[in-house]
Amino acid sequence: MINVGLIGLGYWGPNLARVLSASDHCNFTACCDLDADRVQTITRRYPAVRGFNDVDALLNSDVDAVLIATNISSHYELARRALALHKHVFVEKPLADSSTKADMLTRLARDVGRTLMAGHTFIYSPAVIKVKELIDSGQLGEVRYISISRVNLGLYQQDVDVVWDLSVHDVSILLYWLDEYPVQAHCFGRSCLRNEKYDVAFLGFRFPSGTLAQCEVSWLAPQKMRRTCVVGSEKMVVYDDMEPSEKIKIYERGVTLRPPSDFGEFQLTYRMGDVISPNLANVEPLAAEIDHFIQCIESGKPPITDGVFGSKVVGAIEMAVAERHWYEEVTV
Repeated sequence: MINVGLIGLGYWGPNLARVLSASDHCNFTACCDLDADRVQTITRRYPAVRGFNDVDALLNSDVDAVLIATNISSHYELARRALALHKHVFVEKPLADSSTKADMLTRLARDVGRTLMAGHTFIYSPAVIKVKELIDSGQLGEVRYISISRVNLGLYQQDVDVVWDLSVHDVSILLYWLDEYPVQAHCFGRSCLRNEKYDVAFLGFRFPSGTLAQCEVSWLAPQKMRRTCVVGSEKMVVYDDMEPSEKIKIYERGVTLRPPSDFGEFQLTYRMGDVISPNLANVEPLAAEIDHFIQCIESGKPPITDGVFGSKVVGAIEMAVAERHWYEEVTV
């Protein structure tokens, strides 16, 4: 069995520790954090796990693979050091804070023959997988546009703005669903509470197929919302991750332009069909994601969210942010 170590025990680290400890496909043997209290909390909960406060000590132990769940700015250096020691590496989203660094990690992983995976958890969600199947099968027809809202009140991050914290999820979903890279992007945002860090932003993308996508992300909203609408020429889909049971609803609705029979105007015909909520597998995305990582290590196959995919996500965000438009309050 593969020995796995976990680096970073802050907000997300304990969730990874829980899944690793419950997995039948690996041995959760070590954890590391600069905060001794965090390490003690994990080792007390999982007595078989050794605790470290020094990353190099963990990397030089008998771990075969590491999961990195630290601040985004540290992802590249930690992953680089782990790969240099021939460890398999899983990095929480985003893979790095620039596509250049993400590309370097991808090349290094290839050179040393180790698995590199970006932790885009939503790609392993049954609901997201189902929408992908609907798009690929052609049931939705031509995908005309996708609208995504991912908002809540907090959690404010210290090292990044809302774009790098929340829109990473949505960009990864878009690239996974459409299997193409945007040709144009923009970002409008505003800092309401802190200078130079967006807490609300709207990102737009145009893809080679003609599909448009709009992503709304915010840390400053009255309620938590995780809602996506996919509009196709044949059918439409609403994916609401906050729904406890019916996360996917397929609408057999649309608009058809009917040519005139004489010299009159073109007529619009509205289709109002059934609404179907398909049954989805009851699988925890995080557990499926970690199992996929271990399986890829054992088989040598590239992960769905490998270094190449992770780099594309970072690149798409960079494309949007490069065209950012900052809203500044004008005081009269």
